Amino acid sequence: MNSVRKATEIDNSAKRAIHALYGTDITDFKTRVVFPFPNEQKRDSWDVQVTFLLNGIQYTVDLIIQEKDGQITNARLIDTMTPIR
Repeated sequence: MNSVRKATEIDNSAKRAIHALYGTDITDFKTRVVFPFPNEQKRDSWDVQVTFLLNGIQYTVDLIIQEKDGQITNARLIDTMTPIR
């Protein structure tokens, strides 16, 4: 896999991971925040928080994406909620 350094590469890697975990029927995919991980001086990964809708439920998921190859080393569901209409 290719290195992940630019915002578009981070977004594409996160979207591929979410499609693998939750399927391709998601909508309103958004990257909320991106932080260097473990810190700015010794970054080797990206801590990425994304949101999306699936079957009318909004999901918030946190991903750790390796910078060198785009591999996902951790994925965790942070929250689910029904959006207010």
